[in-house]
Amino acid sequence: MSQTTQTATVGSQILHDETLNAMVDAMVEKIVEHASSITDVRGPNPELAESFKELMDRSAAVKGRGLMYPSLGSGAGNGALVEMADGSVKWDMLTGIGVHFLGHGNPNVLRAQLVAGINESTKHGNLQTNFGAYEFGEKLIEHASKGSNLKHAFITTSGAMANESALKVCYQKHAPASRVIAFEDCFMGRSVTMCQLGDSAGGRQGIPLSTLVDYMPFYTEGAAEKMGGSTKFIDYAVKRLQQYIDRYPKQHACFIFELVQGEGGFNVAKKDFFVQLMELCRENSIAVWDDEIQSFGRTEEMFAYDMYGLGEYVDVFCVGKMTQACATLFTEQYNPKPGLLSGTFTGNTSDFTVGMAVLDELARDGNYGSNGKFAGHHAEFVKHTRALAEKHPEWFPAVDGAADIVGGVGGMMKMTPFGGDKAKVTKACRLAYDEGVICFYCGHGPFHLRMLPPLPVMKMEDWPRVFACIERTLARVASEG
Repeated sequence: MSQTTQTATVGSQILHDETLNAMVDAMVEKIVEHASSITDVRGPNPELAESFKELMDRSAAVKGRGLMYPSLGSGAGNGALVEMADGSVKWDMLTGIGVHFLGHGNPNVLRAQLVAGINESTKHGNLQTNFGAYEFGEKLIEHASKGSNLKHAFITTSGAMANESALKVCYQKHAPASRVIAFEDCFMGRSVTMCQLGDSAGGRQGIPLSTLVDYMPFYTEGAAEKMGGSTKFIDYAVKRLQQYIDRYPKQHACFIFELVQGEGGFNVAKKDFFVQLMELCRENSIAVWDDEIQSFGRTEEMFAYDMYGLGEYVDVFCVGKMTQACATLFTEQYNPKPGLLSGTFTGNTSDFTVGMAVLDELARDGNYGSNGKFAGHHAEFVKHTRALAEKHPEWFPAVDGAADIVGGVGGMMKMTPFGGDKAKVTKACRLAYDEGVICFYCGHGPFHLRMLPPLPVMKMEDWPRVFACIERTLARVASEG
């Protein structure tokens, strides 16, 4: 929490009370002591089967359908391991699509949550807030502005709302332009507008289409090979963007860039691909909107635009998931008029305390760079995937539309077993859960098994144990057909 509050306030006295802080430290120590008994995967406790089934049934009744995985946490975990309500323990290689990037039972996260509990305000909004939201925004801008011109942040409650705010900023700046450019296979969120921008027919089934979207191809090595090389692919993409601009002159408000595609398949492009498209946007007064809601913090730099050296082009930027609180950042030129961005809630107190703990953890020396900790974990993932493919080549046939069976960057990891067949890959995800690994799929043909592991707490010696579960999983898929 903020250290700038006047010491004369009662709130500051509570926050800095030695007795309360000693109690927080004692609670963290006790929680960590309990969690330290979680050291390996284990199966469900038969004695909890009946009570767990009741919880699953109640959850399905509330949701309207059963959960994809029988996945309800117990509220405890240790590092990359998480305990479920049925007593089982899993390797959490998905981390809630990245929300739990610092792992489970992390003492820094626990303390940030407990300190938030001292604060009498649970929710913060634009008309009633404490400084925590702005302190989080300050820290985010401090890091973001090192490699970009981003200067301001609007804090909000979800990634979809951060994207909604970004779109509003772009529309207002370039009014009356009403069209949007996005990449094929992109994912933007679940709101009415965002599901129209996302390139998923299932995600917008039954939704009236009122948003005008033009889709561009995203660079992949497989697609470039089919076209005769990266230069030809990039030339084709630039030509296609120019065609949209010529067809709809001055009608595009923005181009949404996922610098690393998430749901689309953990696709990683070349810098020149982005540079040429962004230059063309700049020449035609089209906002460059960088959506890093899934990729933030997980690439070889904290910001993917820093990994590519593209910060000078970014006009609007969105972040979420890992950061707990979500935000739309923008340059001074895109600072909107009063009234455009607001909302009853900006988030919970714990969103900001934990969010700042996450930013502090990411900023530690040694995490980033081509020789950093996150790149090292990615290399370990690749090594074990290739070893598994060498041992069981029948599980990893050549993949149409993909240059390799393994890929991604940093903490965004994918492998492509069974030729990227959707039925087999999704079955592998379900069986992996039974075998002790939580993972998911991504892509739209080929399909990939993806992981978003908690790299700050992941140990290199954890990988053989994770891949032992993966090997059992793929063996079951292969044998069951």
